[in-house]
Amino acid sequence: MSDEAFLLVLAGTAVFAGAVVQGAIGFGLGLVAAPVITMLDPSLMPGAIQVVNATLPLFTLAAEWRRVDWRGLGFAVLGRLPGSLLGGLVVVQISTQALGFLVGTMVLAAVALTTWAVSVPRNGATITGAGFLSGVTGTATGIGGPPMALVYQNAKGPQIRATLAMFFLLSATQSLIVLTVLDRLPAQALTFGATLVPFLVAGFLVSGPLRRFLDGGRARAAVLALAAVSAASLIAQSTLG
Repeated sequence: MSDEAFLLVLAGTAVFAGAVVQGAIGFGLGLVAAPVITMLDPSLMPGAIQVVNATLPLFTLAAEWRRVDWRGLGFAVLGRLPGSLLGGLVVVQISTQALGFLVGTMVLAAVALTTWAVSVPRNGATITGAGFLSGVTGTATGIGGPPMALVYQNAKGPQIRATLAMFFLLSATQSLIVLTVLDRLPAQALTFGATLVPFLVAGFLVSGPLRRFLDGGRARAAVLALAAVSAASLIAQSTLG
């Protein structure tokens, strides 16, 4: 197997797993896939993950768009725009090795916050703040879901999935534009991201039965554990260089 094929299989497997989780609970694609892709080839990040981040929500919205919390979405997008600009500056200023360390750290922090399920009230201020944090981390690392997921953790499943899907669609598109303007979106990253879409589609299709029959808490715990291991490996690799 060539190096290119090996890279595609490993990254595709991570995207498949992330799509299964995000399709079932509303987020998780970046948590699982971003550390793996960064570890395999940092030059592909964050562009490649943003391509799949912009694609997966289309499938969720096709089924559940009526459950979007449009008022909350407005506050989130309001905070997301300045956050994206700041995240873009982070990408410009740091090296690929530092980016790997940043991605790993962000994943571990997200896993910790998600595991503890910190109680956050859902109002205009907290949603705007979550949108801002998501903009920074999402644009810089491809992982923007946890801040919004924490705010919406007490909403019903369909509303969580639909609202986060619309937010991720707008967010990923916004991040791609920012990265393009800052000349941090190489054609190679876009092409590789496109080759991952079939893995994403397969993962989403698998998520349907899991959403109906599996216990979401157990599934999420397993994925968060996997994400934590990937992040720790990425931090170690970036530190040891």
